[in-house]
Amino acid sequence: MQTEKRDIRALTKEQLRDFFAANGDKAFRGDQVYEWLWSKGAHSFDDMTNVAKSTRQMLEDNFAINHISVDQMQRSSDGTVKNAVRLHDGLVVESVLIPTETRTTACVSSQVGCSLDCNFCATARLKRMRNLNPDEIYDQVVAIDNESRRTHNRPLSNIVFMGMGEPLMNYNNVIKAIDKITSPEGLGMSPKRITLSTSGIPKMIKKLADDGVKFKLAVSLHSAIDEVRSSIMPFSENFPLKELREALQYWYSKTKSRITYEYVVWKGINDRKEDIDALVKFCRYVPCKVNLIEYNPIDDGEFQQADPEVIDAYIRALERNDIVAKVRRSRGKDIDAACGQLANKESDA
Repeated sequence: MQTEKRDIRALTKEQLRDFFAANGDKAFRGDQVYEWLWSKGAHSFDDMTNVAKSTRQMLEDNFAINHISVDQMQRSSDGTVKNAVRLHDGLVVESVLIPTETRTTACVSSQVGCSLDCNFCATARLKRMRNLNPDEIYDQVVAIDNESRRTHNRPLSNIVFMGMGEPLMNYNNVIKAIDKITSPEGLGMSPKRITLSTSGIPKMIKKLADDGVKFKLAVSLHSAIDEVRSSIMPFSENFPLKELREALQYWYSKTKSRITYEYVVWKGINDRKEDIDALVKFCRYVPCKVNLIEYNPIDDGEFQQADPEVIDAYIRALERNDIVAKVRRSRGKDIDAACGQLANKESDA
């Protein structure tokens, strides 16, 4: 039985150098191959034109490059593009290109399915199959960057981790992917153009702060009342708002980076005056801004978009208390929304 080849992109540059040295070649060959794999985006060893054919064959004999492929691309009339991304093992995730007049944002996935159980999200109905590897996350960004350059004649400007999965439940791989995306040996993007969106796992938010990350943080809040929030996001019973608040205060004390709260208002769920008052109070704990997100219904069930006057009441209350608030309109409404809220996010989270 043939052993499955190891994905070469799981190796560090030092490990590549060691591999070549151990196989009678010069260590610097590892630097060449590493550049091909990451900054040049080689899909096969034959792409590595400045590497000897015998060396390419040795790599072929020992390793694989498990690149993603874009299986299906859906284009919306507003310019939004959704990719169905097939992984090397046949599983599929989704990523989205969201263009505006001034920027192009990649919305990427971090897991196949999701570890959590948010009732309003289509992805939560899919069990978590596995975490994405760092290179699979990286490849989504590269694919959207290529599409942006091709269709909008400009490079990708922003990245949001708001696709399938909970990024903090795939912590190590997400951090490795961001390190590669921001490295000069990768895509060289500024971490300040990256936003990680989490459903709110306090101990992992604290770990982000302790690890000194430079990217931005967004939290899917949706209610500042524990009972309401746990009815929307059942897993949050394990992470009460008091613990979330303390973690966010810790984040801000370490990073001095303000939080973005993502907040969908649903009819009959969080559209009362006490819901508005609770959000205003919660926003006072840590410097923040609020994105009120237009909901894109996934069925005819209990989660339906709130009336416009309720959104207006939220905006007035937040602004009256000097809290920055914006309404984010749903993007890509005319293409399949199998990923729940994936295409609802805009670029400046």
